[in-house]
Amino acid sequence: MGMGVIEPWHLVIILVIALVIFGPGKLGDVGGALGRGIREFKSSMSSEIDEIKPKEKDAKTTEASPVKKEVSEKTS
Repeated sequence: MGMGVIEPWHLVIILVIALVIFGPGKLGDVGGALGRGIREFKSSMSSEIDEIKPKEKDAKTTEASPVKKEVSEKTS
């Protein structure tokens, strides 16, 4: 029966159509290019996330700094 929108038979039909359009020789090249594109996309997304996280941490530490100074001044 069905696993959702894309069933196993749909994948087989897509593979056969890709084989007819690109041929057996080019199908490996197309798969490799697709894999490289996905890896590049993932690495660019992870670098964007890494750039955002330090900014959030800096904002939190700058907000916390005046409070810590006030507390230390009151205790002195």
